[in-house]
Amino acid sequence: MNRRELLLSGAMAGVAIFSEHVFAQSVGGKVIPWSDQPAPIPPPAKDVIKGLTPWEDLDSQITPNDRFFSIAHYNRPQIDPKTWHLNIAGHVSHPTTLTVDRLRAMPRQEVTFTLECSGSNGLPFFESGVGNARWAGASLAEILKTAQVRDDALEVVFFGADQGEEVVHQATPMEYKFNANFARSMPVSDAMSPVNILCYEMNGEPLSPDHGFPCRLIAPGWFGIANVKWLTRIEVVNSRFLNRFMGRDYVTIREEHRDGQTIYTETSVGRQLIKSAPARVVERNGRYQILGMAWGPKPIAMVEVKIDNGQWTKVNLAQSKSPFEWQAWSLDWSATPGDHSVTSRATDTAGTVQPAMDDPVITNKKTYWESNGQIIRHIRIA
Repeated sequence: MNRRELLLSGAMAGVAIFSEHVFAQSVGGKVIPWSDQPAPIPPPAKDVIKGLTPWEDLDSQITPNDRFFSIAHYNRPQIDPKTWHLNIAGHVSHPTTLTVDRLRAMPRQEVTFTLECSGSNGLPFFESGVGNARWAGASLAEILKTAQVRDDALEVVFFGADQGEEVVHQATPMEYKFNANFARSMPVSDAMSPVNILCYEMNGEPLSPDHGFPCRLIAPGWFGIANVKWLTRIEVVNSRFLNRFMGRDYVTIREEHRDGQTIYTETSVGRQLIKSAPARVVERNGRYQILGMAWGPKPIAMVEVKIDNGQWTKVNLAQSKSPFEWQAWSLDWSATPGDHSVTSRATDTAGTVQPAMDDPVITNKKTYWESNGQIIRHIRIA
């Protein structure tokens, strides 16, 4: 650990104020709405996105199920739990099939995890594709150990029941149409992480149909796309799995300049990136407080806020009880009447700083996935 990491980690070692306390401070106050409300969700995206809750309405550490966003890339299947089963097959020595009863009979494992869509903040209408929930289910690693993954296995592929038509061009004679199930893969070593669960419960309730009933993957630390819903099959393979959602869609394209040449890199969306967002401004008896959240692959050590074009100010940062959930922050603000901008940036315990919107890591990105630049919100104080 270098000096910067040591200093930042020390910033977390003070009085343990938890995120629930930060939200409690705003009880009884008046929420001042942001003046830059997101654009309406256009018709094509309305079929994909549900439950997108404005930031100023997310007023608790745990996001209620009815306010938690959901994404469906194909259909939203309605599954009968009495006939549902999950097959674990492929390069395993002991293929197995799980039913709802068998899955629930396994040792219960819980994790609180902030799930974020990798497209959040990448489009004008998509500003709050993130939520924090308590997820419960059975250990994926233990299930894979029981199936005995073979030594030559490379990836684990997760298939959902949702499906839709895909078209492959340059086929014989010109194109080929077929129905494909949604699927994503990850390396065997990542799938074997002890924190991954085959989830059947969200915030103490059975998963709803929109959130993957009766079973979904929860992979803490990964963007939402990896957390496959409506699971029906897990296949262990000995080659790279490439489909629309691994090789064509959810691919981040960046422009780079090397030795006087422009080149482009393409990477599949995977793990979460450091991020923070101003959530709401609360007024009580003429005093103002800014509240927000910060999260990422490592614990957040510091959050700073800039009002208009002023200096960065360190905020009060709460700790979280899970390493995978967001951390609430707050800043008392002596606001003056007029229009103002509020910008936040987070720094994690490894010293990684949330980039500005004019940072090359953001400006050189040509796709809207993985948009973790500093978020600027606008507000009018009467």
